[in-house]
Amino acid sequence: MSRRTPALIAAAVLLPLALTACSTPEGDEPTGNKAAAKSDGFPYTVTNCGVTTTYQAPPKRVVTMNQHVTEIMLELGLAKSLVGTAYLDDKVLPKYGKDYASVPVIAKEYPSYEQVLAADPDFVYGGYSSAFTAGDGRGREALKKSGIETRLNTESCAKADTPMETLYEEIREVGRTFGVTDRAEAWIKQAKADNAATAEKLKDLEPLRVFVYDSGDKTAFTAGGKGIGNELIKRAGGTNIFADLDKSFGDASWENVVARKPEVIVIYDYGATTLAQKKKRLLTDPALADVPAVKNKRFAVMPLSDAVLGVRVPAAVEKLAAQLHPAATTS
Repeated sequence: MSRRTPALIAAAVLLPLALTACSTPEGDEPTGNKAAAKSDGFPYTVTNCGVTTTYQAPPKRVVTMNQHVTEIMLELGLAKSLVGTAYLDDKVLPKYGKDYASVPVIAKEYPSYEQVLAADPDFVYGGYSSAFTAGDGRGREALKKSGIETRLNTESCAKADTPMETLYEEIREVGRTFGVTDRAEAWIKQAKADNAATAEKLKDLEPLRVFVYDSGDKTAFTAGGKGIGNELIKRAGGTNIFADLDKSFGDASWENVVARKPEVIVIYDYGATTLAQKKKRLLTDPALADVPAVKNKRFAVMPLSDAVLGVRVPAAVEKLAAQLHPAATTS
C-alpha cells in the first residue's frame, strides 16, 4: 500500500445567489449547493495541510480521489456536487450505492492531470498524500494554477495524537467548505454518541494485544501509533503492539511480531491479495507458529476503508470490538 506514504468571486454575488436558491424549484439544483447558497458562512478561510484557502462560496464541481473522502462527500449529501471520482479500495457502503453510481468514475486508480482537467472541477479532494503527487502532475500547486482548489484528508498531515478529534475536525471543515455545517455537526454528534456506547460496553475489560497485518512478505506492513487505525484498536478494546511506530503506517520485522506476542491479528482486507491468501501466509510461516494469535487462529477482519479517516470509523470501532470481545458486545 505504498500510495499512502478562478479568480475569487466577489462577496457581493452572495446575496443574489441566496435569493436564487430560495426561489429555485426543488430538484433543480444540488441539495448541498442550495443549502450552501443560503448560508452566511462565507467567505470561509481554512488551512489544510499547510495550504490556506479562502472560499467565497462553496465549490460546485468536485473530483474525489480515494474512497474514504468520496464517502465523506456522500454522507454529507453532496453527491450532486461530484463531477468525478477515482480509486476505490473496496465497495462503497450500500447506503451510498445509488449516489455513487451517479458519479462518473474518471480512473480506476489515480487519474492523470489531464483526466482531472477533463472533468472541469473547481475543487479536488484527496484521501492520501499520494493523490497529490507532484511528479504525476497532480500537485496541489499545479492544480491551483489551473484554478482548482484542493483539500487533503488530514490524516496525511495531522501531528496531534488525537485521531478521533482529527476526524471530527475533518468532517466539520468539509461541512463548512460546502455550506452544510448542520449536516456535519449532526454527524459528529451521532459519532460521539456511538463511540460512547461502545466504550461503555468495554469499560471493564482487559485490552488484547493486537497486530495489524495490512500486507507484506519480507516485512509486515502494519498500523503504527499515529493514525486512526491505532485509535480504532484502542477504542475496540485492544493494544496495538506497534503503537511505538511513529507514523500511521509502516514496516515492522517479523522478528518483532514474534517477540511482541499478539493475541489477535487484524487483517486489512482489500486489494489484489485476498483475505484467504493473507491468512494462509500467516498460518503457514514456521517463524510465526508460536505467536498466540496464529496458534489459536484468532483473526479479526476489517476492510481498509474502515481503517482510515472517514465516516466509517465509529461503526468500525463497534465492529472490531465485536470481534475482539464478542461476549461483551453481544450482551
